[in-house]
Amino acid sequence: MSSNALQNAFRGFDINNLDFKQAGNWPWGVKFICCVLAFAVVVGVGIHLFIKDKHAAIEREVSREADLKREFEDKSFRVANLDALRRQMADVEERFDEILKQLPTDKEVPGLLEDISDIGRQAGLSIDTIALQPETRSQFYIELPINIQVTGTYHQMGEFVSGVAAIERIVTLHDFTIRAGSGDALTMTINAKTYRYEQN
Repeated sequence: MSSNALQNAFRGFDINNLDFKQAGNWPWGVKFICCVLAFAVVVGVGIHLFIKDKHAAIEREVSREADLKREFEDKSFRVANLDALRRQMADVEERFDEILKQLPTDKEVPGLLEDISDIGRQAGLSIDTIALQPETRSQFYIELPINIQVTGTYHQMGEFVSGVAAIERIVTLHDFTIRAGSGDALTMTINAKTYRYEQN
């Protein structure tokens, strides 16, 4: 474009007297520049808003990358150790079955009380009381408390406690008290507990 054409395009235009109300009377060169600037602003704002949303989405995905890597590593570790975990689970189930066999059923509780009485008599103790107390329910098992009171010597009581601990069924002993009786005799009160598995 020649300098004459440029002068014609901007003839009569003074930037110091720019009046947007008279935009229709501006020379065509000024109109063209204003249109290009307006178009550039619109395009720039549109690109900025579009890119801003996309950039935020990318940042979100990048922030998830570390979590996804940890999750992948955890899952790959589990898959790699699946056979070992299955063997371990089988061992746990086997031990659990063994423990269940040591817990008395409802029908075996009277026999268990009889076994405790026999152990006390074999130790030479006088059985004052063996009484089943009300059962207590927990999430996975039922606790069956047994109140025991026996009279005998210190060594007989030790033999009795050892004998109860050796019973095939699981019996735990708690909260004992020993009081002096007549002569060498002692009276022991002890709480025994056995357990029954609560099947849901």
